[in-house]
Amino acid sequence: MDRFPEINWSAVAREAIRKRLIMLERFREFTKESEFTEEDALRLGREATEKAEKKHKSR
Repeated sequence: MDRFPEINWSAVAREAIRKRLIMLERFREFTKESEFTEEDALRLGREATEKAEKKHKSR
C-alpha cells in the first residue's frame, strides 16, 4: 500500500466490504427456503474431491 500513496485505501476497503455484503444478502435471500444442510454440502464436497482425485490419478 505504501507503493501507491495516491490510492484512497479506505475507500477501496469500504467498496469491497459493501460489495461483499450485497453478495451475502443475495445469497441469503437465494437460500432462505433451502432444505440443503451443511452436512449435505460437506458430503457433496467430499464426493467432488474424491472424483477429482480419481480423475487426476488416472492421467
